Amino acid sequence: MIRQVALLKILVLLVFFGCKEKQERIGLSSTKKPNIVFLFSDDQSFKAVRALGNQEIITPAMDGLVTSGTTFTHAYNMGGWNGAICVASRAMIISGRSVWRAQQVSDNYSKNQDLDKTWPRLMQTQGYETYMTGKWHVNAKPDSIFNHVGHVLRGMPFDTPEGYNRPQSTTDTLWKPWKEEFGGYWKDGKHWSELVKDDAVAFIDEAAKKEHPFFMYIAFNAPHDPRQSPKKYVDMYPLVGISTPQSYMPTYPHKETIGAGKDLRDEKLAPFPRTEYAVKVNRQEYYAITTHLDDQIKDIMETLKKKGLKENTYIFFTSDHGLAVGEHGLMGKQSMYDHSIRVPLMVVGPNIPKGKKIDTDIYLQDVMATALDIAGIKKPEYIEFNSFLDLAKGEQTQGKYNGIYGVYEKGSQRMIRKNNYKLILYPKSQQVLLYNLENDPLELENIASKPENTTKIKSLFKDLIQMQKEKGDELDLESIYKNVI
Repeated sequence: MIRQVALLKILVLLVFFGCKEKQERIGLSSTKKPNIVFLFSDDQSFKAVRALGNQEIITPAMDGLVTSGTTFTHAYNMGGWNGAICVASRAMIISGRSVWRAQQVSDNYSKNQDLDKTWPRLMQTQGYETYMTGKWHVNAKPDSIFNHVGHVLRGMPFDTPEGYNRPQSTTDTLWKPWKEEFGGYWKDGKHWSELVKDDAVAFIDEAAKKEHPFFMYIAFNAPHDPRQSPKKYVDMYPLVGISTPQSYMPTYPHKETIGAGKDLRDEKLAPFPRTEYAVKVNRQEYYAITTHLDDQIKDIMETLKKKGLKENTYIFFTSDHGLAVGEHGLMGKQSMYDHSIRVPLMVVGPNIPKGKKIDTDIYLQDVMATALDIAGIKKPEYIEFNSFLDLAKGEQTQGKYNGIYGVYEKGSQRMIRKNNYKLILYPKSQQVLLYNLENDPLELENIASKPENTTKIKSLFKDLIQMQKEKGDELDLESIYKNVI
């Protein structure tokens, strides 16, 4: 009898481990893999979060991500090949390639090529149910790479002429951010941020009933212009409480050289030259739509908690690039200043320290590699960005990049940020700018002309040349180096 019981136990164990092996082969296990939620805003500077230092803006949900997780305070977008910086940003994060190779792969997506190498397809190899809703702006069709798709929204909401070149003065009151008749975020009847939130909540409700882990790509258009939100949000920000940025100037002296002049759509939003009043109004509306976005994030977070999913879910929050909104005389994101290339980046989840801030330089596109790391997917060789999971957990302290590379268009701007210095190059005018970021974090004093900085400029320029070769950047910087050094 004892022998029969022992044989029965062995049989049960064999069946159990056989089932477990089968589950693992199809991407499941007896312990469910962690869910991954990626929250992606558009045009949100690292300065547009209260918990990161801006006491004028109201962002309790984003602040909650800061306090309940780890924040990378120096996360950057690499740049873009044209004025629509978000196209390049999103191509990089879906493909894992750096900017110029992402452009090539993006062209392949329109031909249904390389789709198996995209972020959601890789997640599916480990049994993840993948979901997308919101802003897309990638050449691949969402339903060709995600299992489930909600609303697919265009690059920016439909706008109207009334939203540009304003306000001219204090009497210019035609445009109101809450007027639904102007279309924009309300063109389909419901504000797009609320539409995306509702999609996300509905998917979470269904996903809670299933065994498979899920990966959600939730992409908001906000706070991209037209900066529209319900009136109560605008009322939270009386103009008297909005300050003019310290880097304010009526006109950026190099705007035409760098491709950010009067013909660039983003720059047409406010009058030329900039006035303090126009900048304050634009910032008021920028803060209001960001707070409205924050409320949608709150609902998503509360749904995860209510459904009992939060404890086994990693949540990433970032934006595809920043925005000037009046800094340096600029309104858009087509510059190499931190207000335009630096974004908030928070991660919350199992074994992630709470309330921790890390100042290591990373790229926002590192989120993709980090998600693969969490899912147990070996990073393919073609992915050029790196997981920051070990940095977030405190298992590593050294950064993985020998400087941050930045670019705008084929020949308009180049940048390298390294060891608390930033070198910006304007190839068309062959002008070099140098900033000591430790002493001058707002990038107000160009110290390139000081003789004592010649060695630093040479060193950074050579590093930039090496970096551009690694990225497949075809601009001839070596000739420019010989001319300006």
